[in-house]
Amino acid sequence: MPEKLPAEFVFSPEFSRDPHSTYSALRDRGPVHPIDFPPGTDAFLVVDYEHGRKALNDPRLSMNPARWPELFPMIFGQGNPVLAHNMLNSDPPDHTRLRRLVSRAFTPRRTESLRPRVQEITDELIDAMTARGHADLLGDFAFPLPITVICELLGVPVDDRDAFGDWSTSLITPPLDEEQARHRAEANDAMRAYFGRIIAERRARPRDDMVSAMVAARDEEDLLSEEEVLSTLTLLLIAGHETTVNLIGNGMLALLTHPGQLALLRERPGLLPSAIEEFLRYDGPVERASFRFSTDDMEIAGVPVPKGSLVHVCLGAAGRDPGAFDDPDTLDITRTDNRHVAFGHGIHFCLGAPLARLEAQIAFETLLRRLPDLALACPPGEIAWHRNGSLIRGLRALPVRF
Repeated sequence: MPEKLPAEFVFSPEFSRDPHSTYSALRDRGPVHPIDFPPGTDAFLVVDYEHGRKALNDPRLSMNPARWPELFPMIFGQGNPVLAHNMLNSDPPDHTRLRRLVSRAFTPRRTESLRPRVQEITDELIDAMTARGHADLLGDFAFPLPITVICELLGVPVDDRDAFGDWSTSLITPPLDEEQARHRAEANDAMRAYFGRIIAERRARPRDDMVSAMVAARDEEDLLSEEEVLSTLTLLLIAGHETTVNLIGNGMLALLTHPGQLALLRERPGLLPSAIEEFLRYDGPVERASFRFSTDDMEIAGVPVPKGSLVHVCLGAAGRDPGAFDDPDTLDITRTDNRHVAFGHGIHFCLGAPLARLEAQIAFETLLRRLPDLALACPPGEIAWHRNGSLIRGLRALPVRF
């Protein structure tokens, strides 16, 4: 059995800046490593592509927190967690039922119909930046674009988008100390109260939006519980912007620090779809997949994983595995057969992946076309990353000039 990694492994500033060299060193020693994260648990880190991809679709690894009651407070916090009852945190048949309901809003036709509105929002945000000649591309562009789209899709006011960002960060960060636990509890209560009011309003006055559709599925068809409505809407709001925010931020940083690739993309804009897939592989927006819990004694790559263990599948590590990708530490926007797992794999594959790709393609195309001299406004070493205690891989800010 490999030596157990300390919980601090995923929290150090050094790891947050460059997890890939650490993953590479771990992968040289083996694909699976025990880790004390969350502290006091039996947990394992999967850092290669082959076994990580298999684990993402292994029915012995449960996503339902109700099946791991002793770990429930540690993962979700005390009280009544708003994120505990949705399709992400469920197994079949509940997962199948909930995903079928939500998928109605993310059909290919519905997603493509959003293109004009996404383009309009993109242009408005760039218009607001151009007069200044500089911007924080995260706060001024990458965050407001997808949060506006998902708010309009759900049918909730976008005026509170800054609060949504704060709540989202708190809810996806494990509560490992008193301050994090307090922030998480406050965000949980705020999100619960917010969507509670929205649900009550739509129940009284339905509209043509996702909230009204979920309420109708609850009241008229009895297809889900009140708690599932609340939890699903919270999940969609968070997942509907977090992935795209960091896809744009991480991808643009990769381009701006690889001038040859940036010049190639400007010269050959038809490479944009493959460039998006390369950004997802090279430094994707989700560092680790959501917690999975072993329901039986099992093995992963020959390492015993006892029943009741948590399993962390490192999506970022899988994307840099030389066993799956040639020259994985090189950004190559012409890369073909890019079989990354940035959006997961199996039954929990990200339902909003087509929308994230659409938003990213419009964002990158418009930024590069309208801001031809876009460049970093600080040395790359000064750019700060979020701590990796959460599942997200993203920047705190991205200062640019143009």
